[in-house]
Amino acid sequence: MQRRFIKPTPGSRLFDIFNHLFMVLLCLAMIYPIFYLAMLSLTASDVPLTKGYLIPPHVSLENYAQVMSNHYIGYGFVNAVRRTLVGTAFSVAMMLLTAYPLSKKYFPGRRFWTGFVVFTMFFSGGMIPTYLTNSQVLGLDGSFWVLILPGLINTYNMLIARNFFMGLPEELTESGRIDGAGELRILLALILPVSLPIIATLALWSAVSHWNAWFDSMLYFSDPKQQVLQLVLRRIVLEGSDDMMNLGSAADEMTTVNPETIKAATTMVATIPIVLVYPFVQKYFVKGMVVGSLKG
Repeated sequence: MQRRFIKPTPGSRLFDIFNHLFMVLLCLAMIYPIFYLAMLSLTASDVPLTKGYLIPPHVSLENYAQVMSNHYIGYGFVNAVRRTLVGTAFSVAMMLLTAYPLSKKYFPGRRFWTGFVVFTMFFSGGMIPTYLTNSQVLGLDGSFWVLILPGLINTYNMLIARNFFMGLPEELTESGRIDGAGELRILLALILPVSLPIIATLALWSAVSHWNAWFDSMLYFSDPKQQVLQLVLRRIVLEGSDDMMNLGSAADEMTTVNPETIKAATTMVATIPIVLVYPFVQKYFVKGMVVGSLKG
């Protein structure tokens, strides 16, 4: 069978030109801020910032050296990494364990429990009752687990996983039952191996959420050594005082440092880990998003 090629009209050619031009400009608008911060973070302290430079005349890693030598930034980085790893693992596990039974029609009260979970997407107790519950009732104030347990299950992400499980063939579950496997064994041995796209999607969303979170750390921790990197970054960027720049370091070691380049280097340190992780899960991320949103 021969394919018929439709000759493009002048209007379609003009549309393609503007469409490609728009996409190029959109990409540049997204890439330029990151490129600017990267170049600013590599700018030597003796280079005046009053002139515009696409690439700094003197490239130096001294800003990154100062950032990594700052004790509070080091503590914040370790705390952020620990929170991201532990929080992502627990969150993904609990969302999968919640989404799987809610995807089964034979689960008793499935409609009620699904509605009960969805209710939490639109209504909450508010910040003050939540703080009192976590700090006084549960006794999590100052504990590492206050960053993990209150947001253990994200309702929207869990519903995406539920829809993904609903799209899997029932023959998988039935074959496991024929072999005498229970529901947990079926989930671990049959369902999860074919669910890598949705697992990668949940892991990426959860990791980004934990890595960027700072407000709960500010509420529940008064010791700067327990605070996460994003809170330290926020204090440096918003306050930007000499005292903030000298946190954890001797003042005589930081006298030649430009606060603007330090802010840029700190921002890059907080951004690079997520940027490095994303390419490894991108192929699963797109597939999980598409498949998990088709069926409700």
